[in-house]
Amino acid sequence: MDQPFEQQSRRKFLKQSSGIYAGLTLGAGTLAEAMSSYNSGAKFSLPLGVYASYEKAEMLKSYGCSYIEESVGGFLIPKDGDLKYAKNLQQLQEEKFPIRSYVILLPGDLKTLGPDANHEAILQRTDLALKRAKECGSKYIVFGSGASRVIPEGFDRDKAKAQHIELSKKMAPLADKHGVTIALEPLNRGETNFINSLAEGVEIIDAVNSPSFQLLCDIYHMLKEDEPADQIVKFGKHIVHCHIAEKQNRTPPGVAGDDFRPYLSALKKIKYKGGLSIECFVYQDFDSQSKKGIEVLQKQISEV
Repeated sequence: MDQPFEQQSRRKFLKQSSGIYAGLTLGAGTLAEAMSSYNSGAKFSLPLGVYASYEKAEMLKSYGCSYIEESVGGFLIPKDGDLKYAKNLQQLQEEKFPIRSYVILLPGDLKTLGPDANHEAILQRTDLALKRAKECGSKYIVFGSGASRVIPEGFDRDKAKAQHIELSKKMAPLADKHGVTIALEPLNRGETNFINSLAEGVEIIDAVNSPSFQLLCDIYHMLKEDEPADQIVKFGKHIVHCHIAEKQNRTPPGVAGDDFRPYLSALKKIKYKGGLSIECFVYQDFDSQSKKGIEVLQKQISEV
């Protein structure tokens, strides 16, 4: 669960920040309030969000979202450079609608393993992303980046795993330094051939052994891998963030009619109190489908 910021942390942030950065303390406070607002009632509920451009923030807030989920390359390290990031930051200050987390930490050409592994460049990018995530009052950066961790054909799997763990052990102190948690995301085998289940993700997390390096549970990828809901219960102590989408075409809830209640029940069983983000990349109509997706999730959550 995201804990409210302590008063000492607020004072420290204000002292260290100026101008636009100081203005974001309100956004950070809003994030803490949004993340904990569901706790006021006895029924199980979760803060819901959608992966989207921050341009959609006002609309998603009107749909009942508690936050938005952005991408590292779209918001924190945009291709147009520092000026674009400054504009993104300004928009966040004005909207005051929290960004909980960021996906797509690494582009596909930055390899975590294999003969072309480039750990130095990855650590530089990760450090900058974490620094800016903190400036934005955000709590998580998702470490999925499936194309970056594909084990090349003929490359030793144990060596690849060792490379990935070595990198992750260097990333964790950066996350700790900035107060932002890295959430490792298992992906289905259609996207990568390494870390395809919660169990495999926890192997890496146990090897890293840092509270700043934890697990993301993506129900879409679990469905694609036929991974049962009880795995959420088994590894629940590591789960800090969740994604969701329908199995067949990665559509938002309510398009194909997928029943997520077994997985939502598992989250309830572990007393999960983090966020649940609809993460889809293709919509026929974003506005209507994202709205329906939130409504469907709210209904299914209320039924577990």
